[in-house]
Amino acid sequence: MATLKGKRIVVVGGSSGIGFAVARESLKLNAELVVVASSSATKVENAVSKLEKEIENLGLRGKVYGRVVDASSPQSVKDFASGLEEIDHLVWTSGALPNDVNPNELFGGSFKDQDLEKYKGIFDIRLWGLAHAVQIIKIRDGGSITLTGGASYAKPIKGLTTLIPAIGAVDAFTRGLAIELAPVRVNCVFPGLVNTEFFSDFPEPTKEAIFKAEGSKLPVGHVGTPEELAEAYLFLMKCTFITGQRIVVDGGSVII
Repeated sequence: MATLKGKRIVVVGGSSGIGFAVARESLKLNAELVVVASSSATKVENAVSKLEKEIENLGLRGKVYGRVVDASSPQSVKDFASGLEEIDHLVWTSGALPNDVNPNELFGGSFKDQDLEKYKGIFDIRLWGLAHAVQIIKIRDGGSITLTGGASYAKPIKGLTTLIPAIGAVDAFTRGLAIELAPVRVNCVFPGLVNTEFFSDFPEPTKEAIFKAEGSKLPVGHVGTPEELAEAYLFLMKCTFITGQRIVVDGGSVII
């Protein structure tokens, strides 16, 4: 059975949400080293502190380090990637919106009312940042890269249309990289609606209403948790016979 014992893993976007859950569960599966990276030094410090407590409380042997990287800045990504030693797995969960985009503008909004100039940076964060990193980071044969897309690519949601082109690009990029980088495996996870810090700026009643309404429509009866999504990333790291694929983890939203 495949394991993460002794593996060295980098999680970009690992200071919160799905990325943090991937980092934590990787340590629980005896990863040797986990690097969590994001654009916020404060969030990185907090994440490392939490993970170090997990290591101590559970008697784990792995180590965790934090790094600051701005996924939208090519130079920041290049500096970050150049400073890494050889690793086994790269997980790219960074999917933050450009700084001047408020998530409240998306849900229930209209494409015709959105300022398109503000959304161009989505490609930098989700696609080009990763591209610059992949050109530099050294990944051992048999290792993997896991990207992150979104279930709205398969089933569009009103208000999220400006995000879909970047998600589609991630899907295509995954297949291309799987050929280019073999035997390193490249796959992607397409999450559905997940309760993460992405919704932290929403008024609590609004967030609860969204989760209740949308969760009740799903075959599984609830919106996702970061821990549930992390299972997909762990599988893609461990399964050595999968590459060039996307896994949709959405509670069944694309089939209803």
